[in-house]
Amino acid sequence: MPAYLDHAATTPMCEPARRAVLDWSGERFGNPSGPHSVAAAARAALDDARDVVSTALGTAPGDVVFTSGGTESDNLAVLGRALAVPGAVVVSAVEHHAVLGAAKAAARWAGCPVRTVGTDSDGRVDLAQLADALDASVSIVSVQLVNNEVGTVQPFAEVAHLVRRRAPQAVLHTDAVQAAPWYDLAEMGYGADLVTISAHKFGGPQGAGALAFRRPVELAPLTFGGPQERERRAGTQDVAGAVGLAAAMSWLRREMSAERRRVTLLRDRLASGLLAAVEGARVTAAAVPRAPGHCHLTVEGVDSEELLFLLDSYGVRASAGSACASGALEASHVLTAMGTPPALARGALRLTLGHSSTEADVDLALEAVPRAVSRLREAGRAASPRAQEVLR
Repeated sequence: MPAYLDHAATTPMCEPARRAVLDWSGERFGNPSGPHSVAAAARAALDDARDVVSTALGTAPGDVVFTSGGTESDNLAVLGRALAVPGAVVVSAVEHHAVLGAAKAAARWAGCPVRTVGTDSDGRVDLAQLADALDASVSIVSVQLVNNEVGTVQPFAEVAHLVRRRAPQAVLHTDAVQAAPWYDLAEMGYGADLVTISAHKFGGPQGAGALAFRRPVELAPLTFGGPQERERRAGTQDVAGAVGLAAAMSWLRREMSAERRRVTLLRDRLASGLLAAVEGARVTAAAVPRAPGHCHLTVEGVDSEELLFLLDSYGVRASAGSACASGALEASHVLTAMGTPPALARGALRLTLGHSSTEADVDLALEAVPRAVSRLREAGRAASPRAQEVLR
């Protein structure tokens, strides 16, 4: 059986979420905004889903906005705030492209200056740089809880403290997409005003997400045409997506502690085994807390594209970094911000585990990765632009 080790990109749906989505993708189809009983049933299902998510994120049900996923939620938070209250936008250099792209749009469309805060070599936001970037002109600050590429857990409590002390009028947003499968977001993200989640990262359906408001925040909507989501996001809600997200969230809250322990052990066995078997391999951000499912390495003397091609042929599904940029063939902005030498960054490998990961997945990866690296090095074509040539 193949080993799926790309859970940071997307996870298989858990069984409760699958059942919930199928239920609402069949004969149940009501528009929650309608006046009749079919619509009322859809509205009740949506309200129940909102209750579940609000409890998990530590806010009121009416302050959960259902979206199409993490990208839309990040865009609504960062760009929506900048359009409503123009001012400086402060982001860390290792944010997801959904945040960085929204910040660029805020500069282009609203004239908001963007201040990018660097990190240390483990990907943790530089708190001294952050303090220097904060003042009364700041409209929004966005710092993720867990990095999507290398898994670094950010010192979010310290970030929140700095923002409140040095820019008390600013809104603090956190992209909690990668943290959601592993941590209590109401606790870990305490101090955030806006929290982004995406269902398909924790066993829910693709195309469903949410933006939670922890306090009243003035945002400009990015879609228009209806009063849905308290006029924060117009358009008919995806009831199947919302109930699937909520079902996954309920399942996750029951299983989180056990899964966190189980997957951490799998991840540590995978990392230690690869370090022992692959000369020149280094675990990224090994000295700081990382999300349980993340095993990010750099491998000397190989090219990520070629390595991933071989691993896929050996039955290991992995990535080099963010799935949103996997086809771009450009240097990782995360590794660049961390100061990783380009020669090392070229051999980046992200193996991420989740709720469906098994000992057999780790066994296969421990066999396949050393084999693929050895084959690439023996071929002497690590810099080849076409991985297919390796197999000739």
